[in-house]
Amino acid sequence: MAATPPVCAFGWPAPHFTLPDTEGRVWTYDRVAGRNGALIAFICNHCPYVKAIIDRLVRDARVLEGMGFGVAAIMSNDWDAYPDDAPDRMAAFAATHDFSFPYLIDRSQDTARAYGAVCTPDFFGFNARAELQYRGRLDAAGRGPSAPDAPRELVEAMRRVAETGRGPEEQTASIGCSIKWRAA
Repeated sequence: MAATPPVCAFGWPAPHFTLPDTEGRVWTYDRVAGRNGALIAFICNHCPYVKAIIDRLVRDARVLEGMGFGVAAIMSNDWDAYPDDAPDRMAAFAATHDFSFPYLIDRSQDTARAYGAVCTPDFFGFNARAELQYRGRLDAAGRGPSAPDAPRELVEAMRRVAETGRGPEEQTASIGCSIKWRAA
């Protein structure tokens, strides 16, 4: 089922987390963040929306890292119900796509709840003061192929954040598969 996140709540403080990556290293928001802020992306392995954008996300993450942003991806889905999202498959997915950023495991789903994550992919772009400035999509291509000259909305928004500390007023929400919550 497709889901769409709410609009950006400018200035909302980044929730802190302590999560392991697929290699067992522990990450926190502060460890992820760069001098200009951080991009926290909720993704998974099986979602067709993520599969469609993953190579563009990896490309754009490298650009953001070059601009002084830290990047992390978080997988919060219930992998008992969706085994393609299990940690061993996360590690393979990250290796296949040559992630330059940590792929974090949110087994309890507490981090997804703290962020209010709705779908995969769901992007949270924070400035150097850990204030939310972007909650939009990667680009307009969605699940389709991206034209070589297509605007890179996430990159351009975060470039503005690096330069001014503030994201663009106009943002188009991401769309993707809903987070797969564990049964209560």
